[in-house]
Amino acid sequence: MLQMIEKVVLAMAAIRILSGTLEITAALFMLHYNTVERALVINSMLSIIGPIIFFSTMTLGIYGLSTKLSFGSLIWIMLGVVCIVYGIKR
Repeated sequence: MLQMIEKVVLAMAAIRILSGTLEITAALFMLHYNTVERALVINSMLSIIGPIIFFSTMTLGIYGLSTKLSFGSLIWIMLGVVCIVYGIKR
């Protein structure tokens, strides 16, 4: 039987596919320009996009779970995300 894909999962996967496409495109631009300076500029643009992708997928995931989990479980998940962000910033 063909199983239906949840809308939230589909949206999360679409964002990740977009992110992967951006990563591959950036790598191709790095190879095209063939200079360290340009590669660093391209890489810095990716470092801005990365957290946006992360927060978007996490927000969608938490939204999708919000009706299935207790409030306490959602707090633990959010605390986990805060710890990840703290670890990245530190």
